Amino acid sequence: MDDLLTNVKFQKNMVTIQLNELLIVTFKVRVMITEAEKKWQVLVVGNNPIELSDVVNHIDQIRHQPFITKIAFDLRSSLDCLATFSPSYILIDDNIGDHELRETIHQLSRNRKTKDVPITVLKNSNYQHFVNNEALNYLLKSNLTAERLYKCLTQAFTPRAAQQFLRKAYRKRKGQLMRLLAD
Repeated sequence: MDDLLTNVKFQKNMVTIQLNELLIVTFKVRVMITEAEKKWQVLVVGNNPIELSDVVNHIDQIRHQPFITKIAFDLRSSLDCLATFSPSYILIDDNIGDHELRETIHQLSRNRKTKDVPITVLKNSNYQHFVNNEALNYLLKSNLTAERLYKCLTQAFTPRAAQQFLRKAYRKRKGQLMRLLAD
């Protein structure tokens, strides 16, 4: 096995392994883009440009990962933005109003492009009680830093993946149960 590893040559997107004088094996290597190399796309929704620019500045301060950010000011502009932009994360400012906030979260969690995208609500205070099952996370704007925002965004993948798995497993098991009952 060690002799095999010494006869390996790496070229641009090819790997050549010489097993003996007669047998040379060449593989084409597919270049895989890892999660760390891919730019994460963040949609920031809110109605106050000053606070939104502060959030975008925090995103730009994150050095671990390159980000592409788009800003939308209401539900309509965020849905228009989805025509050309596929976000990895959605950050929504709670200053847009209670009804608008609920409607925006509901519409974005039902949209086919964003139904599997984690939604984080940026809150002004912890005194207001806001419950929504479709929002994955809440962050206080007063304590917002680039590092906290990065942790929130990176930790959002795990619960969303679990939700997707449970939704898929539920549909599969429900169909199996219905077929069993029908027989």
